[in-house]
Amino acid sequence: MGSPCHFALFDLQPAFRLDLDQLAARYRELARSVHPDRFADADEREQRAALEHSASLNEAYQVLKNASARARYLLGLRGGELPLEVTVQDGEFLLQQMQWREELEELQDSADVPGVATFKQRLKAASAALHEQFAECWEQSAQREQAERLVRRMQFLDKLSYEVRQLEERLDD
Repeated sequence: MGSPCHFALFDLQPAFRLDLDQLAARYRELARSVHPDRFADADEREQRAALEHSASLNEAYQVLKNASARARYLLGLRGGELPLEVTVQDGEFLLQQMQWREELEELQDSADVPGVATFKQRLKAASAALHEQFAECWEQSAQREQAERLVRRMQFLDKLSYEVRQLEERLDD
């Protein structure tokens, strides 16, 4: 990687478990120090460097504040990018995905607002459990295959949670 490690930009050791409030505070502090407006009177080279540093900082923050993006990034640091779209060869989770999709369709068809809220809470709990499993897997330097499977599950739940938020917005209208 040509640019510094995302974690290094924030003076952090690569880890899955992060204090997100501390990360946000550090981000704001660093963003102020490299904001392009502070370099308005600087020469063009300094302005460009500030702009590039600001962009790197923003990208790093976006990755680190999101659990599944952070997990993917960690896997990349440990040897190879995780392919974005890979068929999940995870029979148990495929069944779970189908059940969730059917349930979401039923909620949409019936316009069941309280049901959507309950479903959203269940997805949030499932995501939290996956985050915990990944953290343990990462800390134990367990099998990469297991870590990749957990990241793919996280990405599915992110996508499904996004669809649930969209459904909520449509039902609120």
